[in-house]
Amino acid sequence: MLGTGAAYGLHSLNSAATVRLPAVTTQSPHRALDLASSLAPVTSVGNASKVSVALLDSQSGKWATFGTGSFDTASIVKVDILSALLLQAQDAGRALTVQERNLATDMIENSNNDATNTLWAAIGSAPGLDKANKRLGLKQTSGGEGTVWGITQTTAADQVRLLTAVFGEKASPLNSASRTYIQHLMYHIAPDQDWGVSAAADTSKPTALKNGWLQRSQTQKWDINSIGRIEKDGRVFYMAVLLNGCSTEEIGIRLAELAARYAVTAFAKTLA
Repeated sequence: MLGTGAAYGLHSLNSAATVRLPAVTTQSPHRALDLASSLAPVTSVGNASKVSVALLDSQSGKWATFGTGSFDTASIVKVDILSALLLQAQDAGRALTVQERNLATDMIENSNNDATNTLWAAIGSAPGLDKANKRLGLKQTSGGEGTVWGITQTTAADQVRLLTAVFGEKASPLNSASRTYIQHLMYHIAPDQDWGVSAAADTSKPTALKNGWLQRSQTQKWDINSIGRIEKDGRVFYMAVLLNGCSTEEIGIRLAELAARYAVTAFAKTLA
């Protein structure tokens, strides 16, 4: 799940960003704008076997979606793992230890897999993740078996629900300190991992981001995923782009960025 080191991003993250947002009350992409026609330039090229996109406008609570079905999370699950860890710490009435914080930083900012292995075990692996996700409002996510957290199954809509729990001010089981901590790490992603949904954001605005990339051993095809909070033309969007069956990692990244741009542009027009 670790990256190759190539810098595919279009702009740098604002390392000083700490953002407070109003509550988002929408819990389901019911009556969402269908992005099928807007994403045709991405879905027609044939370099990914499956694509799904979901985004939520934080101000209006409106959704836009494309695609269905479950996807491997690859490393985007690391935000979910940290959320589960923080919920468990909240329940125990304690702060994270220094070691846990160091591991969490390495897991989110650098997408380090060894750190993730340790924290995956600490939360109780899939049962611990699934228990936390019930509280977080995720409806279509199931933890990977055994130690294989990267094949946790999820949907684009569920990843937006997770972002809502992380960035919303209310209606989240994560307390203010926990949300602020995850936000801080997602605003400090390593520069070589600044790609994906950040491509759709205004370059002058900060993006909170987590990406995932995984080459499946049987097919040699790539899973390429990107989730985050972006700002575009004065609006804040929570967004997930999931692809599997990409012919190469680089093509998958470019398709994810194109999908993010097309989706945000189309959705913003309807909101305007």
